[in-house]
Amino acid sequence: MAVPFRKTSKRRKRLRRTHYKLLVPGMTPCPQCGEPKLSHRVCPTCGYYKGRRVAEGK
Repeated sequence: MAVPFRKTSKRRKRLRRTHYKLLVPGMTPCPQCGEPKLSHRVCPTCGYYKGRRVAEGK
């Protein structure tokens, strides 16, 4: 079984892992208007959240 000759440093390990990240934020369609919006936030287009109007839309 192969064993590494030297311990992998924290810096080298973290540099290797920097590529594992989300590329696009989690967008979901608004149930009222169908426009994409961030999850768990008020829709900026229509102003609805969980079926209730809580803000003024565009």
